[in-house]
Amino acid sequence: MTEKAYAATDKSMGKNNKHAKKIQRTAGDYVISFITYVVYAFFAFVCVYPFYYIIINSISANNLSDSGKVIFYPMEIHFTNYKNLANIPGLSNAAYISVMRTVIGTVLIVIVAAFLGYMFTRETLWKRKFWYRFVVATMYFNAGVIPWYLTMRLLGLTNNFWGYIFPMVVQPFYIILCKTYCESVPKELQEAAEIDGAGTMRVFWQIMLPVIKPILATIAIFAAVAHWNSFQDTLLLMTDEKLFTLQFQLYQYINRASSLKALVNSSTSSSAAAAILAQAATATSIRMTVTVVVVLPVMMIYPFFQRFFTKGIMIGAVKG
Repeated sequence: MTEKAYAATDKSMGKNNKHAKKIQRTAGDYVISFITYVVYAFFAFVCVYPFYYIIINSISANNLSDSGKVIFYPMEIHFTNYKNLANIPGLSNAAYISVMRTVIGTVLIVIVAAFLGYMFTRETLWKRKFWYRFVVATMYFNAGVIPWYLTMRLLGLTNNFWGYIFPMVVQPFYIILCKTYCESVPKELQEAAEIDGAGTMRVFWQIMLPVIKPILATIAIFAAVAHWNSFQDTLLLMTDEKLFTLQFQLYQYINRASSLKALVNSSTSSSAAAAILAQAATATSIRMTVTVVVVLPVMMIYPFFQRFFTKGIMIGAVKG
């Protein structure tokens, strides 16, 4: 075969390969793709719309929001609701308390869950199965609120910042997730470090912690949201206003919604009352504004942990 024949053969084979790589799509494929996009767009709308609805109602005219007329777009935009929140006495200190308890509490929960989860995978731990089952049993048995409160009072954790931290440090569910994830790590890593003379603590800090970052990020999200949203412990344990959390302050603010509206109306002349009716506080507007303030920090932080969250929760659910 001549060189020209070889060239012509190679050229025709190249065209055939390119043609073979192209996916032949039928009309049915386009219909299925269209339906798929529509379905996923609908689910995306269902997920996003509640947050959008809350935001537009928090900045719309309060009388319209209270009557349910704000549905798809904001009406008569104003930011008086957020200004009223900023004027709540002690709000900045409450926000500081909430941030501190969230940061400190989350760090301690993650460290304790990681360490106990790792130790429960070591066969050299004395009575390992007993201690693991003992910790897991606390998920199913609870003495109740009154014994819990009496215990906290005897320990001196009422009107004490550490009353927010210590009761939540040991979380059996997070320990189970860490234990399951640690079991998926090859034991050869630990054995190699131990051969080189590393002790238990050094293996934990330098070998295991870097490897189990995905599950730690997952636990951090769960723990941070739990600390940030908690207000019942403030209601039961704290009487000192300096230790009130942001959630508890906003909870009290919502309960005072009707009295706030009456105060605004009574302190204004009848001619001016009609002018500010759209900005007068209502229970609906306050709930919407408080919800935005509470949820926004979590929504801002979650995207940075989302990839770890997905990987960690999936791997942590493989074994049991």
